[in-house]
Amino acid sequence: MNIRDFARCVGLTLGLCAGAFAVAADAAAGKDKAATAKKSTESKAAAEAIVLRSDHATAHVLQDLVKQYQAARLGKVELQPFSTISALDAVHAGTADAAGSARPAMPERAEEQGTNFLPLAWYAMVPIVAAGNPVSNISLKQLHDLYLGRLTNWKDLGGADAPINLDGVAPPLDGVEYSTRLLLFHFGDQEVSIPRLYVNVDKLEEDIELNAHGLGLSTLSNAGHNAKVKMLSVEGVRATPATIADGSYPLYGVMYVAARDDAAHHAEVVKFVEFTGSDAAKAILRKHDVVPYADASALIDKQSEHTAFIDARLHAPAASSETPVSAPIATAQALQRVAPTSERTLEAKDRAERAKAEKAAAKTADAAH
Repeated sequence: MNIRDFARCVGLTLGLCAGAFAVAADAAAGKDKAATAKKSTESKAAAEAIVLRSDHATAHVLQDLVKQYQAARLGKVELQPFSTISALDAVHAGTADAAGSARPAMPERAEEQGTNFLPLAWYAMVPIVAAGNPVSNISLKQLHDLYLGRLTNWKDLGGADAPINLDGVAPPLDGVEYSTRLLLFHFGDQEVSIPRLYVNVDKLEEDIELNAHGLGLSTLSNAGHNAKVKMLSVEGVRATPATIADGSYPLYGVMYVAARDDAAHHAEVVKFVEFTGSDAAKAILRKHDVVPYADASALIDKQSEHTAFIDARLHAPAASSETPVSAPIATAQALQRVAPTSERTLEAKDRAERAKAEKAAAKTADAAH
């Protein structure tokens, strides 16, 4: 082989090698682009995950909804069990996209204004004691007086001659505590006498399990699955999904998903809320002993009756035949609890304002004479 032939052969070999290197480089570049695109998609999906902070009572119900939602590949939800106030304030601050709340909005709190409370399910607030406690029932009046420190001994409830160790949840405006006080006092932030405070309802239940003289509030969805505590009936009615749905159990309320229209992931929150009304979600809610909101919509029309029933057992009937101003106000408050955006709620609030104005005008007229 002469020099010219050798050079031609070497040039051909180098050309083939260069082509191979180019193909390999193109393939590597393609892989890098695919990997980058995949990472970008994953990052975008992670960025769109909903941050759902919740009080513990509502989180127990939400956790299986979240699992099903993600298993169906409908979206991602990061559930953060904490406290009611922390959840609602995080939504206000924009550090959470939605809040799980076992209470309605507190209208006068600036941090809750502009937040939509979207009903999820009806639930029962239940007084609980240790499993071995002989007491099985408590009246609304007894519970009312217990909260005010007027009733302090188990013998007043038909039990042993021993002090009642009343437990509560420490964070202010807790969902279960607030909702119960709203029913008993018409004020969710009513000051009460609760000497023993715990960080959340789970810790409260742990104390009741071991405390022969303890009494506290939990929910049917939580305590109903805990064999170490006993739920007391209220006014002789035991909390069950059926007695919640027909309104015969008096201590019922609504769990909400609360969110703002200006939330960063508003569309994703709307999608999750729509899922909670699906048949699959309703089946999960029923497993947790709560009643899907739409399944007991008749309760909305029973709020005046509900309020009157509780008030009648707490207070002696008024001697006057006039309709007290407190009646339309209580009705408005009751509707605000369970159907905050309905037309009937707005009408009831208007009637309450008119009643207050009419009473003020009558007082002014009497003073003038």
